[in-house]
Amino acid sequence: MSWVEAGFEVFGTHVLWTDLIGNIAALSTVVLAMRMSIWTWPVQFAGSVLLFVASVNAHITGNALKQALFAGLAVYGWWAWRRGKQGGGRLDIRPATWRERSLVIGGLLVGTALVGLLFYVTGLSWGAQVPLPEGGFLVAADAYIFVGSALATWAQGRALVDFWVVWVAVDLVGVPLAFSSGLVVSGAVYGIFFVLVVIGFVKWLREFRSAAPTAVAVAQ
Repeated sequence: MSWVEAGFEVFGTHVLWTDLIGNIAALSTVVLAMRMSIWTWPVQFAGSVLLFVASVNAHITGNALKQALFAGLAVYGWWAWRRGKQGGGRLDIRPATWRERSLVIGGLLVGTALVGLLFYVTGLSWGAQVPLPEGGFLVAADAYIFVGSALATWAQGRALVDFWVVWVAVDLVGVPLAFSSGLVVSGAVYGIFFVLVVIGFVKWLREFRSAAPTAVAVAQ
């Protein structure tokens, strides 16, 4: 057995070390994001690499591509947050504008349709091998998670409070898809994500509201 397939048994289910450690890193990323720590991004990069390996091993190409995209977005997030924290200041978080929200919603709808078509035609999604109509739903879910995750990470890099809301929408689909794919750890972690994401949203919103009066006072 190679290191890629190495793991242990839990109640008759083989748990991959790459899946477990990668998801621990992913959970750590959420906690670090709550604290607006710059270490959010290197930890996300490391977790994405491990989850990429786990997804390839489980033949979930769409999720593997998502992890590759996460790794790239982690580099962008590191750069954006470092620039935002220049001079030792706190990260300037804010709600998205209506234009940005429209772009996210439109990107989620159009992106899911286009990526879903690509996944189905090329067979990149494991759902493409399942007979219709079930296969169509699986491919759509795969594409939705891929696009939604990319948009959420992009919004996180821009320090938009709304990125937490996008993650909630992704988790609502990610939990059942992960369990049905056999990635038990990923499915359980998605559930924990949901709770942490709600907490993170409330924390960031409070942070923005507490900083807003100070910003107005300085401007005056």
